[in-house]
Amino acid sequence: MFLELITAVVVGLWVMLPAYLPNSFAAVFGGGKPIDGGRTMKDGRRILGDGKTWRGLFAGILLGFLTGAAEIFALRHGFHFFGIELPGFSATGVPGAFDLSAVIAILSLAIGALLGDMAFSFLKRRLGLQRGQAMPLIDQYDFLIGAFLLTAITSYGWLTMTLDWLTFIVIIIITPILHVGTNIVGYWLGIKNEPW
Repeated sequence: MFLELITAVVVGLWVMLPAYLPNSFAAVFGGGKPIDGGRTMKDGRRILGDGKTWRGLFAGILLGFLTGAAEIFALRHGFHFFGIELPGFSATGVPGAFDLSAVIAILSLAIGALLGDMAFSFLKRRLGLQRGQAMPLIDQYDFLIGAFLLTAITSYGWLTMTLDWLTFIVIIIITPILHVGTNIVGYWLGIKNEPW
C-alpha cells in the first residue's frame, strides 16, 4: 500500500504540472492590460480586477503547455522516477506520444487552471472581497476545479485512463499544501502581495 501511495503522489504531481504551474507563471510574467479592461458591473465592483491580465493569461497558457511538452520530451528519452512509470498526455496511452490528443489534454489543464482562477476571482468580486483577500479552500482549489472540468470535457478518456481514484484523492489532498507553499515562496520573493 505504501508503494501505491508513493506512486499516486508521483503520478499525480507529474500529470498536474501543466495545471499547477500556469497561475505562478501568470503572476511572474503578468502585468499590463487587465482582462476586464477596468470595467465594473452593476454592483460597482470590478469584473475581475487588475490581477488578471492578458499578458499573464497568455504567459500562463504558453508556459503550462511548454511544461507538458517538456514532460513528453523527457518520457520519449526514457525518463522515469526511481522506477515509477510516468504517464503521458495522449489518449493512445503511449507515454511519449505527442499527438493532437496530448496537445488538447495539456492545453485543457493549463487553460482550465487559469479559467478556474478567473471564475472564482469573479465570484470573490461579487461577494465584495478585494483582490488578494483570502477565501479559504476556494483559493486553494479554484484552479484545480477549472483544470479538472475543462479536461473532463475535452479529454475525458485520457483523464479516466490516467488517474485512478487513489491518485485523484492524493491530488485533492496535496494541492492545498503545494498551493500554500508556493504562495509563501512567491510572497518572500516579492512576486505575490499575500502569502496565501
